[in-house]
Amino acid sequence: MVHARVMRPPVYSARLVSLQTDLIQKLPGVLKVVINGNFAAVIASQEYESIKALEKMKKLAKWESKPMTPLQDQLYADMVKNGSDGEIVEGDKNVNKAVSENAITLEAEYKRPYQMHGSIGPSCAVGLWKDDQLTIWSHTQGVYPLRSTVSNLVNIPLEKIRVIGMPGAGCYGHNGADDVGGDAALLALQMPGKPVRVQWMREDEHKWEPYGSAMVLKIKASLNAEGKVMSWQTDIWSDTHSSRPGGKAGHLIAGRHLEKPFAFEGGGYSGGSYRNALPLYAFETKNVALHNYKGPLRTSALRSLGAYGNIFALESFMDELAVKAGKDPVQFRLEHLKDDRAKEVIMTLVTKAGWNLKKEPGAGKGFAFAQYKNNASYFAVKAEVKLDRAAKTYRLMKLTGVIDSGQAINPDGIINQTSGGMIQAASWTMLEQVNYSANSVESQSWETYPIFRFEDVPDTEVFVIDRPELEPLGAGEAAQGPVSAAICNAIFDATGSRLREIPLTPEKIDWSKIS
Repeated sequence: MVHARVMRPPVYSARLVSLQTDLIQKLPGVLKVVINGNFAAVIASQEYESIKALEKMKKLAKWESKPMTPLQDQLYADMVKNGSDGEIVEGDKNVNKAVSENAITLEAEYKRPYQMHGSIGPSCAVGLWKDDQLTIWSHTQGVYPLRSTVSNLVNIPLEKIRVIGMPGAGCYGHNGADDVGGDAALLALQMPGKPVRVQWMREDEHKWEPYGSAMVLKIKASLNAEGKVMSWQTDIWSDTHSSRPGGKAGHLIAGRHLEKPFAFEGGGYSGGSYRNALPLYAFETKNVALHNYKGPLRTSALRSLGAYGNIFALESFMDELAVKAGKDPVQFRLEHLKDDRAKEVIMTLVTKAGWNLKKEPGAGKGFAFAQYKNNASYFAVKAEVKLDRAAKTYRLMKLTGVIDSGQAINPDGIINQTSGGMIQAASWTMLEQVNYSANSVESQSWETYPIFRFEDVPDTEVFVIDRPELEPLGAGEAAQGPVSAAICNAIFDATGSRLREIPLTPEKIDWSKIS
């Protein structure tokens, strides 16, 4: 086996102007330097030799590039300004229904940044071109889609390509696993008869994986005199949440960097953008409008797709409406629900975790609920936070969840999956944001893209409602959205500050409001 490293451009649009390949070729262990347009790689006998050669390549390479726009501090405004005209994608389609003159109207805007998969181990693949047969060993989620995409990339018939699924670094949603498979295919053809192992570096994984799209969500609702929601309108600005490779080489990084590049054909603005945007609650009218937006960073499927941002906004706004109506936020939700299973999940949480409106100095509690995709698992969660006024920060102490996934075939698995989902969602909500400048993605390491450390992880408790008489429902992503809103609502309960932009960092809290 031989080892390869790929030199990525400094920024998406960069063009390789020059590289003194003869200086790289002379380095110890280097077997071949591959240059094909903006795709540049080195193959060496040993892994460390390939790393040393890669570092030398980076120093010697000259690139020409255009700055990324809009800049990060202008992103959300640009999304609203340059997104497409809103198209009603779900709801009653009745936007002209008159609102009572006695109604109270409330509006709010919520923001979710680009976020990454952040797989603990960088992506890896092995390619072998031997006896007119190309074999790829990969930890992809889809061996057949990757196979068809590699066929398009290297122009080899499907019957001469085999992709073998292997255990590897976490692959969920659409991260770098397919891209590195494409790298391995290209480089295996350069070394016939030799297995070529392509290992991404941490910097590659952080900078080049497809991110979860940034989102802007504006919600407007009206309350009648009794505190019932009469109308609800959500407007979403978002890039695509699905650009998985499905036979199109332009969906692989390498495909776009070749001398004869493959065009990227967007994955479309499927339901992933507005997943869970339509409230499950029984309102008189409710509509969701989608504004498609093409942003500066690469995006695709990140766990729960748009549901995470949509539920964050929806369930935060439900709390805001409850405050406006002067009602308990849990009771407020129950009054707007007709689904008995939804009600039971909420009431079970109240029984198991407790709920009252009594204020506790220096602490806060928050509640949120959703049925994932409005057709899968029901999930309710209580978040508990504790303030450190001296340090002007807060800590997430506990998350308690109740999930109804229909027939619970493996209750322990549901508990573990839900607990893990709660922890990941809390990390997204409190810490995570891809930062970028005009010339590069700046979140290139765990220092510049922090995630929860072990000491940050809250206590978690999950209760499963088993319904053996009903069909099982998908449980894998039910926790992502409600956890974000529950934390937001707990911060408001503790501090009086309503945070509407993820991540919910302590600096965004108005500490002067806290008595």
